[in-house]
Amino acid sequence: MRKLALNDEILLNIEKPARYIGNEVNSVMKDKDQVDIRFAMCFPDVYEIGMSHLGIQILYDMFNQREDVWCERVYSPWPDLDKVMREENIPLFALESQDPIREFDFLGITIQYEMCYTNILQILDLSQIPLRAADRTEEDPLVMGGGPCTYNPEPLAPFFDLFYIGEGETVFYELLDAYKEYKKAGRSKKEFLERAAEIPGIYVPAFYDTQYKEDGTIASFLPNNPHAKEKIEKQVVMNLTDTYYPKAPVVPFIKATQDRVTLEIQRGCIRGCRFCQAGMIYRPTRERNVDFLKETARQILDNTGYEEISLSSLSSSDYSRLPELINYLIEECSERKVNISLPSLRIDAFSLDVMSKVQDIKKSSLTFAPEAGSQRLRDVINKGLTQEVILEGAARAFAGGWTRVKLYFMLGLPTETEEDMKGIAHLAEEIAKKYYEIPKEQRHGRCQIVVSTSFFVPKPFTPFQWAGMFRKEDYLDKARVVKEEIKAQLNQKSMKYNYHEADVTVLEGILARGDRRVADVLENVYRRGAIFDAWSEYFRYDAWLEAFKEEGIDPEFYTLRERPLDEIFPWDFISIGVSRKFLEKEWEKAKRGEVTPNCKVKCSGCGAAAYKGGVCIEG
Repeated sequence: MRKLALNDEILLNIEKPARYIGNEVNSVMKDKDQVDIRFAMCFPDVYEIGMSHLGIQILYDMFNQREDVWCERVYSPWPDLDKVMREENIPLFALESQDPIREFDFLGITIQYEMCYTNILQILDLSQIPLRAADRTEEDPLVMGGGPCTYNPEPLAPFFDLFYIGEGETVFYELLDAYKEYKKAGRSKKEFLERAAEIPGIYVPAFYDTQYKEDGTIASFLPNNPHAKEKIEKQVVMNLTDTYYPKAPVVPFIKATQDRVTLEIQRGCIRGCRFCQAGMIYRPTRERNVDFLKETARQILDNTGYEEISLSSLSSSDYSRLPELINYLIEECSERKVNISLPSLRIDAFSLDVMSKVQDIKKSSLTFAPEAGSQRLRDVINKGLTQEVILEGAARAFAGGWTRVKLYFMLGLPTETEEDMKGIAHLAEEIAKKYYEIPKEQRHGRCQIVVSTSFFVPKPFTPFQWAGMFRKEDYLDKARVVKEEIKAQLNQKSMKYNYHEADVTVLEGILARGDRRVADVLENVYRRGAIFDAWSEYFRYDAWLEAFKEEGIDPEFYTLRERPLDEIFPWDFISIGVSRKFLEKEWEKAKRGEVTPNCKVKCSGCGAAAYKGGVCIEG
């Protein structure tokens, strides 16, 4: 019988002890003496968030299919347990075996969001693993990073032994085989890392040096080890049907953030929004076979007992077999009394018809993401959505019985004017008018339009990676413009407005486009007690500002300035298929307000055809 790492007294005095006991339905138990490699898979946030992440479920299932590997899970302890572990000197442990993480071969950390970076240091510290790779010994686990934030790994580079750039289903087995071989032969960690650096998609930060110019920009970024490659190629799985997908995912004991079956129907997006990193780094768009999806959905529902299933995709409406898949799910799920969630749909006649069949319309709301308040600015960001389409969709929704609409916008986009900001309120007003055009006797009370604005963050490998940002105060001024304009609208009583934290946005921008020098700030602020920065009740902007000051780094160097086209970026050593030339061209087109058609309408020659397949029509 397993012995829990935490005693009863501790478990009874912390919030949600089920976060830490493991042994959930479909979790994998093995004999640690019968495996060659122990891999701790980490999501650096609280259990409920991490258990909602499909990528970890895929890799957990994939790794554990190998008899020689035991993959276990670990999440960030909530601050109440963090405090106890430090006071009692309890090392961080894996859920399955309850063994200390420092006893594992690998600690693999998925990095989904910049505001989780201090939690990565928390994981290392509580595991009693030195924070910096240079300080670790042969006895410490290899610390490995993956996920979308590794498309600029540099602010985290000193803390990691290696990064995996791309999708995990491709070369992970080759990496594990190499480790098993080197471990058996008694080779050193450095020798293994040199072998790993030769594997496509693997980046070993210690094997690279950065030189800086007097103005603080990068002069050069070059390998210092003959085994390291000058360019790291993103790894992509082109056949999404004949690959790994968990048919029996782990079911948490407590309600997860996404408490449902997740069915990933495709990867990538054809739309080409210029602010969207995912739309660029996951090119080309690849679909899963519809029969595979039907059978997978049935098996997962059988193996989990979930009461809801959700389609996962950047743009579900673009999946070519969507009507067939949804009709199957409606039939299958109605028999099981399982709800269907359909995010990322365009609001057209087909989508509304489907949603009216699968949702309780009295309780649900519809989501539109115009992103910008004016047509001019929607063209700048290449949103591919006209006001006519938005209003037509809203009118259809109201006629179909919906009364609540959520609208998502961004403030601080390149070329934005005050007119664009006020346009957010004007668009909300036009949508409200569509509701009140319905005869009074046919309405269901007053409509509610929830307007939400986030502040734009330029991300690597997007056409907006050259764009400047704003100060916290400037973002708040922009939000005030929108707020005041909403108050001036005829139907303002039907509108509710909220906006994202401005200081979090500034910091996210620094971490998204920062270089290795930012790592010193990150360690400094962690030493000051910063963790769970993604949670507003724990975020301490003043601590970050103090850390920047103490390290002698000006945060505005990373935010305010617009970059020249010839500047070397910290992430330029990574190749994602989409070419820098294409991104430059899109940046120039954005400034002219020119639209680029989506991939199915016309090829724009982005370079993703190098991966040969998917819906890509290049060449």
